[in-house]
Amino acid sequence: MQEYKSEVVFIEYPAERVFAKLSDLSNLESVKDVIPKDKVEEISFDRDSCHFKISPIGMIGLRIVERDPYSTVKFESEQSPINFNVWIQIVEKDNSPGVCWMRLTLKADIPFMLKSMLGSKLEDAIIKAAQGLSRLKY
Repeated sequence: MQEYKSEVVFIEYPAERVFAKLSDLSNLESVKDVIPKDKVEEISFDRDSCHFKISPIGMIGLRIVERDPYSTVKFESEQSPINFNVWIQIVEKDNSPGVCWMRLTLKADIPFMLKSMLGSKLEDAIIKAAQGLSRLKY
């Protein structure tokens, strides 16, 4: 499995609020309008999963498989041509109540023939996703 990590991003909200929003995917319905339509289409959210279409790959789904209050949300792929997992890690910043750090990690089982084509795109996507999540109102 290939691993891709975002940089650690700073969020000016407490870990509890960040976790509450990100551990219930229906809270992300409001971000649909800021996702580039030329990259991602047909986005749907419910409490435990989200589904979207990426051209030319097709439909991809993510389902929450583990919630560790205020620190981690883990996802597994579903309806995807490539098996992958995503982790959101949230850490309360020491000596600064009300702010936290976050990092996204993606592990993907990419076939050898696709690594050169998808690797940089996945790395870019995970970095942009972390940056986007850091700008949300929690």
